[in-house]
Amino acid sequence: MRETPKRDTPKRDKPWIIRTYAGHSSARESNALYRKNLSKGQTGLSVAFDLPTQTGYDSDHPIARGEVGKVGVAISHIGDMRTLFDGIPLDAMNTSMTINATAAWLLALYVAVADEQGVPREKLTGTTQNDIIKEYLSRGTYVFPPGPSMRLIKDVILFTTREMPKWNPMNVCSYHLQEAGATPVQELAYALATAVAVLDSVKEAGEIADFGEVVGRISFFVNAGMRFITEICKMRAFCELWDEITRERYGVSDPKQRLFRYGVQVNSLGLTEQQPENNVYRIFLQMLAVTLSKSARARAVQLPAWNEALGLPTPWDQQWSLRAQQILAYESDLLDYGDIFAGSTEIAKKVEELKAEARDELRRILDMGGAVGAIDTGYLKEQLVVSNSRRVELIEAGEQVVVGVNKFVETEPSPLPTGEGAIITIPPEVEEEQVARLQAWRAARDDAAVAQTLAELRRAAIEGRNIMPASIACAKAGVTTGEWAFALREGFGEYRAPTGVSGAARNDARNVEEIKAEVDRVSRKLGRRLKFLVGKPGLDGHSNGAEQIAVRARDAGMDVVYEGIRFTPADIASAAREKDVHVVGLSILSGSHMELVADTLAKLREAGASHVPVVVGGIIPPDDAKALLAAGVAGVYTPKDFDLNRIMTDICRIVETATSDKAA
Repeated sequence: MRETPKRDTPKRDKPWIIRTYAGHSSARESNALYRKNLSKGQTGLSVAFDLPTQTGYDSDHPIARGEVGKVGVAISHIGDMRTLFDGIPLDAMNTSMTINATAAWLLALYVAVADEQGVPREKLTGTTQNDIIKEYLSRGTYVFPPGPSMRLIKDVILFTTREMPKWNPMNVCSYHLQEAGATPVQELAYALATAVAVLDSVKEAGEIADFGEVVGRISFFVNAGMRFITEICKMRAFCELWDEITRERYGVSDPKQRLFRYGVQVNSLGLTEQQPENNVYRIFLQMLAVTLSKSARARAVQLPAWNEALGLPTPWDQQWSLRAQQILAYESDLLDYGDIFAGSTEIAKKVEELKAEARDELRRILDMGGAVGAIDTGYLKEQLVVSNSRRVELIEAGEQVVVGVNKFVETEPSPLPTGEGAIITIPPEVEEEQVARLQAWRAARDDAAVAQTLAELRRAAIEGRNIMPASIACAKAGVTTGEWAFALREGFGEYRAPTGVSGAARNDARNVEEIKAEVDRVSRKLGRRLKFLVGKPGLDGHSNGAEQIAVRARDAGMDVVYEGIRFTPADIASAAREKDVHVVGLSILSGSHMELVADTLAKLREAGASHVPVVVGGIIPPDDAKALLAAGVAGVYTPKDFDLNRIMTDICRIVETATSDKAA
């Protein structure tokens, strides 16, 4: 009998790290969610922290009211961190932490817990996002000015290079740039400019003998949108440009240290409230853009859930996204082959086009003094506001098709749950319980040890010493997140980034003639120009929507008051009275709309401005929208309300009605 010749079986690539971005309410509830997801085949953790934790406030600080546990887990001290990772051995886990301004502190808490577990620091694997520059441009969770913020990043990089060689201390995050409207060229150039700024800062310190070790631990966190081929080419361009920069600018000779290593969460900006079931296809297509090309494949992937435009997804919704990754990784033959785009002339042409444009934009930024200089001048923010306003206009005009939104809007009733119980809502007692635990923690700790370690932290900040050893000592002594951050605020100060709205002049805004005429008509009736205050109460820093409303209102001829993010309801009420505005618009995307709107209405009454109508925009469930309207809000807008001119028309009507009622 003839023996069948053996065929060589191609070596199958390992799948990327499979994650879901998760965390909410308390450390205990988040821990249960993590352990459940890991049991379902998730291979890494991606931790979401709540806004007080991200911006350096304790859960009982007045500005944290309504924000505790809403968009992530509240971590106020090492006790919370212990609970978060209870039963999860840190030497066997790859942990990504989406934290920026307070990255040094959260990493210190993580290291302190690892020390308690007896895990050697050199075995810890994972990533701190730690990209403060994009926070000034898009997400808004910055605390300190650019200079001290860059110093904190440098300290983390130097510390981890010495003591945690498997840790990625800096995750340059272009994800939120695309969420803020960045074009592929802007995403490439701005992210690379950020990386250059950080590496230049570390190199200038002169404390690392092998600079290639630093370069080799820098990772990126990117976005993948709906322009499928362009996104594939963008990732290939990222890889080639990073190799070029690290070789030519920093002299890194080891090809492994020059690799562009990145994780990805696919686009949430494009997820629709209308026909949300269509988001499943969008998410899967975007995932393919970062996995098909072997030479530019993501090292880790996390996917949003189909209903994230509606609110926090349930564990089942997260499981659905997890299964999408597993089906691609384990059922398909994707990982059996080499790079399927090698030799494609179309791909090569587009990659070269993106690289050329990105190099030009990067040179422009470096000529301004680099990423930090381009933030201080407002250039980067203004460019993002302009590009986002153009994107919105194209959708409004139907030139950029969004299925179910501006084309093919007819639909059958969905069998998928979208009503009550379909999304997770965070009950008020979550905040009350977290505050009670925090106060009990303070009462039980050694106050003398806390004071001693905080004093050492202040000295390290003032003397320019690395902040990490003192931060780890603070963590072990029981210092809280707010205490750590305020100790540094004393030395570093706080910061308010440029809004980008006033400088984003648009002489080419389209289809605004009718609304301009309406604004003029109402303004004549008022006896002065219609004045509109756009406010961002609380800690929510996602300002894209507020910026686009402010830009369109200005283009329509309104007198716009917009000062940026992170104002208290009292601040907004005071500004409404002092500026004598006709209408207040509140933008809240953190899920804290019920508490913050109620507070703002109360403060307007106290300020003698209860006659000023209030409209609200955000990710607001239908039942909450009804409650807000019943409480006296004049209008509620959600992601389905993409027609900004219609919103402007509504504002004119609301102001005219309020003025008539006041006169009567």
